[in-house]
Amino acid sequence: MSTPIRIILVDDHAIVREGVRALCEGDPGLQVVGEAANGTEALALLERLRVEVAIIDLKMPGMPTVQLIEQIKLQWPQCNIIIFTSYADDRALREVIQAGAIGYLLKDVERHELLAAIRAVAADQPWLQHAMHAQVVALLRRKPVTDPYAALSPRERSVLRLLGQGLSNRLIAEQLALTEGTVKGYVSNLLRKLDLTQRTQAVVLLAQQPMLDSS
Repeated sequence: MSTPIRIILVDDHAIVREGVRALCEGDPGLQVVGEAANGTEALALLERLRVEVAIIDLKMPGMPTVQLIEQIKLQWPQCNIIIFTSYADDRALREVIQAGAIGYLLKDVERHELLAAIRAVAADQPWLQHAMHAQVVALLRRKPVTDPYAALSPRERSVLRLLGQGLSNRLIAEQLALTEGTVKGYVSNLLRKLDLTQRTQAVVLLAQQPMLDSS
């Protein structure tokens, strides 16, 4: 018998976690190994549990979900992420995908699609709820964004702004309440996304083309 897919549930509403757990427990191939009410609790769980799939609410108090996704993918890249939300928002969809989530489901999803999504995501296969396909097609048909920073997540933009002020990784970490190693990972990611090789190039780019948004 194959080893069950190990799952954690991250949602600030206990009744949602209980419902998803009940749906998963009826399937011998799935095992819910932990629950968290926010991002901080989720990271603590991942420190001590082996997890293949994290099912995460889009909106929770405390740590922003995009930041949580980035932290998970930096520290536990083998853990794949499904966003589980009450609504489909274009900007949110773009941000969580850029951060590293590969599944996106609405909370009205049928049980069979939830279980299929978990299995697909555990196998590194992206999964988008069928009802959202038209929305994503419309999103992809829009004119390309001219913002050179469009591929950066909100956290990567924050790191880039501080980098542009001449701060070291240590000082950026202090400003954003992160570890220096995590900041180093963000810097590497944003340089790769901007097709740059050195942080000084990013500083020059930022000086020539400042970021217009406040995210």
